[in-house]
Amino acid sequence: MKCNVGGRDRWIRMILGIVILGVGYYMQSWWGLVGLIPLLTGATKRCLIYYPMKVSTAETEE
Repeated sequence: MKCNVGGRDRWIRMILGIVILGVGYYMQSWWGLVGLIPLLTGATKRCLIYYPMKVSTAETEE
């Protein structure tokens, strides 16, 4: 699979994921684990929802 998450999008996802995990931990809620989704998509530079929509925020094809 090709990378389809660009630089700015990647960092926003990773920061948002960390914030959601932190809020979930603070509130002692399992819903905080939802933060793993943007964190992992940012770390791997691949978003499965972007593929069927044929969207890419990556600057170049890798």
